[in-house]
Amino acid sequence: MPVVLRVALPVPLPTLFDYLPPARGQARAGARVLVPFGKGKAVGVVVDPAAESTVAGGKLKAALELLDDAPLLDAELLASVNWAADYWLGAPGEALVNALPLALREPRPLPALGREAWATTMAGRDVHAAGTRKGGSQRLLDALADGPRAADELDELVPKWRDAGRRLLEAGLVEKLEWSAAILPRRGAPAPQLTAEQAAAVSAIGESFGQFQPFLLDGVTGSGKTEVYLALIEQALAAGRQTLMLVPEIGLAPQTVRRLRDRLGVAVEVLHSNLSEGDRARAWLRARDGSARVVLGTRSAVFTPLPEAGLIVVDEEHDGSYKQQEGFRYHARDLALVRARALGVPVVLGSGTPSLESLANVDAGRYRELRLRVRPGAAQPTRVQIVDMRTQRLDHGLSPTLINAVAACLARGEQALVFRNRRGYAPVLLCHACGWHADCTRCERPMTLHAGRRRLVCHHCNREQRLPEACPNCGTKELRPQGQGTERLEEALTARFPDVPVLRVDRETTRRRDAFEELLGSLADEKPAILVGTQMLAKGHDLPNLTLVAIVGVDEGLHSVDFRANERLAQLVVQVAGRAGRARKPGTVILQTHHPDHPMLRTLLQSGYGAVAAQLLDERRLTELPPFGSQVLLRVDALGRDAVDAFLAGALAAIPPEAGWGVAGPMPAPMPLRAGRHRGQLLVEAATRGKLHAFLKTWAARLAAVPGARKVRWSLDVDPVDLY
Repeated sequence: MPVVLRVALPVPLPTLFDYLPPARGQARAGARVLVPFGKGKAVGVVVDPAAESTVAGGKLKAALELLDDAPLLDAELLASVNWAADYWLGAPGEALVNALPLALREPRPLPALGREAWATTMAGRDVHAAGTRKGGSQRLLDALADGPRAADELDELVPKWRDAGRRLLEAGLVEKLEWSAAILPRRGAPAPQLTAEQAAAVSAIGESFGQFQPFLLDGVTGSGKTEVYLALIEQALAAGRQTLMLVPEIGLAPQTVRRLRDRLGVAVEVLHSNLSEGDRARAWLRARDGSARVVLGTRSAVFTPLPEAGLIVVDEEHDGSYKQQEGFRYHARDLALVRARALGVPVVLGSGTPSLESLANVDAGRYRELRLRVRPGAAQPTRVQIVDMRTQRLDHGLSPTLINAVAACLARGEQALVFRNRRGYAPVLLCHACGWHADCTRCERPMTLHAGRRRLVCHHCNREQRLPEACPNCGTKELRPQGQGTERLEEALTARFPDVPVLRVDRETTRRRDAFEELLGSLADEKPAILVGTQMLAKGHDLPNLTLVAIVGVDEGLHSVDFRANERLAQLVVQVAGRAGRARKPGTVILQTHHPDHPMLRTLLQSGYGAVAAQLLDERRLTELPPFGSQVLLRVDALGRDAVDAFLAGALAAIPPEAGWGVAGPMPAPMPLRAGRHRGQLLVEAATRGKLHAFLKTWAARLAAVPGARKVRWSLDVDPVDLY
């Protein structure tokens, strides 16, 4: 049998494909090749350059072109991605191609890696000193006053600077440069004095450099976890090693980039979906050749090559955003641990509200826990007040206690955050005359009113329709919004406090690039202001003049059928509350609820997140739920309910009749209809991960053979974090 290239292609099939070698070049594992596929061509990744095919050579096609002289995916990354595909049951081709930025999935030459930079000319320095330029031009000259800066650094410092750059370039006041090195020509800022807890954490983790060791950095919000990261990254840089730092949200990236650059004095490569594909590819390739020493990114950055790895950091490790929910359903935090083991480097998982999985690993001795309990510079611990909504008359969902607290906060010249994890104006539009309410016909769920756009929007399938002038059922004009979203709270607070800026931060107001940073930047002058926002504001943002946090809508998380609901609610409350009182001014948190005596809330307020987590771990242990049991969720959807039910019945019959399986279902999904497709699911549980994975591949193969499998869409989600 011929020796062939075994190639992974971006198709949802659990197989690799054999091709004869191309006419020119010597392919190596991890290199890209262009191959014929179907009626067209496809870019694939060589998994084995010397495989023995079971197909006769005359039946095989030859690869068309070798695209890389050297592998893009080194041996470690190739092995880690293959492990991930095996563990999360991803198609190997989709997993491997997923590791490449989009621009590298095309049959094009690799982009040049030079870094665009800008500097003032001698004439430009004279003009800057004279101060004769105005607006954006002067701001750009200010930014370049201390020396040349990389273009991506200017993106952070002077948003929308390009027009000013072109004007100054034409006037001969600035010049455009190209750097080949990743090191910025400036020194980093001096580090502050670490607290005793921070210094102990840095010392403990630093001793593990050069070997694999997971650490859980359990630090209360505002305790200075980022200072620990910075000190460790400085150590990695001093040793000539690379650091990969993951953050859960794009919104956290700009402020983190600035902080890293200012302290470290090196270029920080950024990888997230808001970048152009060319910029992402260049950053990825700089990491691959080792010139990028610090890489910051969101979930997909876990696939960054690290040939000279020294440290991996996962900030806010508890955050559900690290789990990919479509396609290849990997978990970036867990894959970061796998890569750290393969690379032989320490991995730091940081959180003020650690996941139960990480706490269980600490208890089992697999992770080492380091705690930060002091908030440097904070005046005193944040005071928490529960407001019993049953005894108060509400105004747009806001109690008099809350409104009075906001007024007092503003009178002191401080800032307040009103948190509501529901965007839009109101979650329901109701006819007061006949009871009709606006439902999405594709999801059978209420459509959210967005008053500013005069639209009804389904937040499940994104279907939109005009706001009706009258009730479609009875013809009256008694249409009234029910409930409160961030848009309605913004309106109510603006009416109540007309002389104070009210800034809404949610997905609607931050669609435009840099909008999130501009909104938060407007608070930097420390004047009175009110923030209204969703969970985007719960993570990592440091606003020193924010002293009051009011949380409304807590009750929705207290009665969920999801066994993870209490864990998530406790994390959210603690994270949002942590925005208050981070500087020298004391902070206050107001929690509105109809259930002031709820056991979880009382434990959280009296004893803290650690006590809640301990109770939840005990409950999970007794019920053998994760992290003390393993789960895989079979999700199915189709245009007809009968097709879903028939496939799920076949899937149940395909489960081996062994003792020890826990099976829930078949059953409709918690949301049975979405975007016009009927949905169902089947949950399989086992006491150990090994037992579950021993049968998953066999079961997956049997599922493909179930009658009617082609009439439905189905997927297996290993270790699901969301049962929807």
